[in-house]
Amino acid sequence: MRLDEDVVGDVINRLRRAEGQLSGVIRMMREGRDCEEVITQLAAVSRALDKAGFALIASGLQKCISEGERGQVDVAKLEKLFLSLA
Repeated sequence: MRLDEDVVGDVINRLRRAEGQLSGVIRMMREGRDCEEVITQLAAVSRALDKAGFALIASGLQKCISEGERGQVDVAKLEKLFLSLA
């Protein structure tokens, strides 16, 4: 399955931001920063990753879940994709 280049670029940008945030969390932990600050930043990383996943699902939904040559929706597969991000 191939996604539109615009979508891929957007998701990659989101993932790079999350990567930077995660590096910041690791640095904060090594510096012994306050637990509340670390948790807040870790939650931001988690949200960024969720947004990247939802962007992929929203943009390529039909491609991701089509079944066979008829292009029928596999509802169980769709549910599994959404729940994997829940």
